[in-house]
Amino acid sequence: MSPPAPYDGFDRQPIGGSWRHGSGKATIRDEDPYRGETILEIPSAGLADLDVAYATARVAQPAWAASLPTVRATVLRRAACIMRARRGEIVDWLIRESGSTRLKAEMEWSAVHAVMLESASMPYRVEGRILPGDVTGKEFRVYRGPVGVVGVISPWNWPLQLTARSLAPALAVGNAVVVKPASDTPVTGGLLLAKILEEAGLPEGVFSVVAGAAREIGDAFVLHPVPRVISFTGSTGIGRHVAMLAVQSSMLKRTELELGGNGSIVVLEDADLDQAASCACFGKFLHQGQICMIANRLIVTDAVYDAFLDRFIAYVRGLRVGDPADPSTMIGPLINRRQRDALLARIRLAREAGTREVLGGEPRGLVVPPHVFADVANDSPLAQEELFGPVAPVIRAADEEEALRFANATQQGLSGAVFTRDLERGVRFARRLAVGMAHVNDHPVHDLPNNPFGGEKNSGFGRFGGDWAITAFTTDQWVTLQHEPASTPF
Repeated sequence: MSPPAPYDGFDRQPIGGSWRHGSGKATIRDEDPYRGETILEIPSAGLADLDVAYATARVAQPAWAASLPTVRATVLRRAACIMRARRGEIVDWLIRESGSTRLKAEMEWSAVHAVMLESASMPYRVEGRILPGDVTGKEFRVYRGPVGVVGVISPWNWPLQLTARSLAPALAVGNAVVVKPASDTPVTGGLLLAKILEEAGLPEGVFSVVAGAAREIGDAFVLHPVPRVISFTGSTGIGRHVAMLAVQSSMLKRTELELGGNGSIVVLEDADLDQAASCACFGKFLHQGQICMIANRLIVTDAVYDAFLDRFIAYVRGLRVGDPADPSTMIGPLINRRQRDALLARIRLAREAGTREVLGGEPRGLVVPPHVFADVANDSPLAQEELFGPVAPVIRAADEEEALRFANATQQGLSGAVFTRDLERGVRFARRLAVGMAHVNDHPVHDLPNNPFGGEKNSGFGRFGGDWAITAFTTDQWVTLQHEPASTPF
């Protein structure tokens, strides 16, 4: 069976039920971060487009919510089938637009495919309740239903997945959705999903994409009175701003925020060092370190510090750097010049501070080779800032208790991991980590569609995945029925 014709027309956006050019002031230049070539130019969405998208979503949503669960489930199952038929096309887009290595792009495709299948079950999992109560002849019901319209703001690092994990569940439970993808990844962050869902039979107007400049439509996207929930994935600073706008809006709205991370991999003295080093290499350098749940720091107890460092460096030296389309490449380009320059500035400051650099190299274009710094102080900028690049600070801790203090000495609390041969010791350690997600004897880069994904402290609040996603995009209404004449004191 021949593959379907590739999607085209990505210079237009699905706004309010039709594909049209954005009416904004700017043009989005979508670039291949490895080759530096312009893939396409997209007239950006403006305020008028945003109004149309939200207004149409509000009108289209009630009919979509009233459709039978099998109708909504079928659209999402079809979307999963379309993804299988177009797997190569989707993976190629992730490589070209986001600089994903082929390994990472295949992982992201698998994650989104799983989200579609998990979401296809959600129309049947929205449950109400009948509650007991101390009133004679009265029945207490709780009806659960969609919030109405959901606004999704997604980032550029895992664009397909970090849009889909909000989009698919929100649609499944009967909401309409408007997505604002990152300007670095407008296709994989929104437009590609719109093509897939359109082909799957999603009714017009239920899903719109507004790819536009943050300075033009960013605040308005959140302040607009139509959306009832804003789902945002991105930096802590911008997440704070989104949360403030959500409560300042003329119509208060909930926020689901997954923000920055500064997670650690902790290696205790009884760990399998080869396993720990291998997982640390993957958990630090996948997608060039541009992942919120990546291991930002490696904290190793003194008894095994030198032995672990030797093994870790050996693994890192074996990483192939270069063209992300080459299946053997493990380190591809950073997303843009701004990210590269910020990372190089951090590297320069670490060198100037005298931090011991045990592995490094010079950048080539947007490709920065993996860097490893040893004996890093846990309170240094290199350890306290989310690096979002292929730089690994390795920190020496005296013992388990100091390793725990180091791991928790951050304002973020997204993910973490610990390595030990004693699994129950690992669980006890993991339970004391101030993070939303902790892993024993594995890297922290896990996002499964039926598990709760989210953080503590400045890493945000709310959870994505499974029943937690259903909760995020639904609301409860309490309805009482007085079966017998009510007794009142009047």
